[in-house]
Amino acid sequence: MRKQPDMTDAPTTRTRPDTLKLGTFVYTFGFHPAAWLHPGSDVHGANDLSHLVRCAKTAESAKLDFMFFADSPASAVGDPAALCRNPTKMNRFEPITAITALSQHTSRIGFVATASTSYYEPYNIARLFASADHIAKGRIAWNVVTSDHDETGYNYNREGLAPHAERYERGQEFIDTVFGLWDSFEDDALLLDRTSGLYYDKNKLHTLDHKGKHFQVRGPLNIARTPQGRPVIAQAGGSEQGMELAARTAEMVFSLASNIDRNRAFYADVKGRMAKYGRDENDLKIMPGVVVNVGETREEAEAKAQALVDLMHPDVGLLMLQEFLETDLHGVALDEPFPMDRMPEKAKGSKAMFAELKDFVSQGHTMRELITHYARQHTGNGLIGTPGQVADFMQEWFETGAADGFILMCPTLPSSLEDFTRLVVPELRRRGLFRKDYEGETLRAHLGLSTPPNRYAAARAKG
Repeated sequence: MRKQPDMTDAPTTRTRPDTLKLGTFVYTFGFHPAAWLHPGSDVHGANDLSHLVRCAKTAESAKLDFMFFADSPASAVGDPAALCRNPTKMNRFEPITAITALSQHTSRIGFVATASTSYYEPYNIARLFASADHIAKGRIAWNVVTSDHDETGYNYNREGLAPHAERYERGQEFIDTVFGLWDSFEDDALLLDRTSGLYYDKNKLHTLDHKGKHFQVRGPLNIARTPQGRPVIAQAGGSEQGMELAARTAEMVFSLASNIDRNRAFYADVKGRMAKYGRDENDLKIMPGVVVNVGETREEAEAKAQALVDLMHPDVGLLMLQEFLETDLHGVALDEPFPMDRMPEKAKGSKAMFAELKDFVSQGHTMRELITHYARQHTGNGLIGTPGQVADFMQEWFETGAADGFILMCPTLPSSLEDFTRLVVPELRRRGLFRKDYEGETLRAHLGLSTPPNRYAAARAKG
């Protein structure tokens, strides 16, 4: 969110029969680029699973739905002087490995791992996520991405990134192929009959024999159908192709909590596309990401947000600003007015943020002041307030059709997550907006999602 939200007119009565879904976004130290410098994070956490175990247990004790691991199979690129001060993308676990390990330290909370259709093969993904879901006893989700940075391609025998349309075309065939592989065994295919000596019913194991434009995959997958039928599918992306793919295949969609009216329109648009694919709207949860700084008082919350901005080195802020503006700011004096000849004519990202920055620099502010202002708006914005104010915001979005829940972009881990579970979760429960206990054993049960039928069993049932 780019501006502090108005939390004065939020509704106070329930209008939905379901409850909020809540997941926490995981960068190792927290969402803020200076989180690793904050005493509320674990500076050794990037290579120490116990840090993530602590976060997972905190989230599970509060009955959160899942932990979401964002990922890119490449280091960040940019000014080395800035990158060495911003380690988030420079040192972190591979997410499928991490969530599988974390599942053994927890019993209910779900885990979402990002993996790209541009750099895996369908059989690899099908086998990896099916294995993880079995090991976790049905608590795994795959966040499907096509990748969006050139640097990933250079690690996979390619010159940069394929065009957007080509990546989505490949991605759609990829997902369909994975779904087919996950249906290789029917639910009751395993006989495990020692008397007859039959381990499985040969009539309930199916070969895919997929031959498409991008993939040729025979199958079958050599692992049984998972406790959830198949892992939950998550996706992000607001393009036309992305929304159509989400309506056809996704069960969670991540968006940005930038504006309630835009989110209502996005929510209605994506869910309105589902019927043509024979899907129920309840089988897709729209979950915007939102930064949360909460304190016993508004002043305490403001101080938490400002403390992180104060910790951030100007080089890191400059790199963030360059990425947003997509302009070269090297050599610009920090204590001189922003050089307007470096300002692009129009926004390449958020139009609202771009307009705000242009207005700010037009007032004669220096580059250093602009970096601080952008850092506060970009990483310390979102929800800054008391538990009641944060709950007001979430209730309004939930009750008025802008969200089914939220991804918590905790500025620091574990401290911001602990603040949220200690202060906000009880208030949400008091309002009847959030669960007191898990509804079942699997991530699908937590989210209220149906189990996809096995295609072969369904076809046989129809005769």
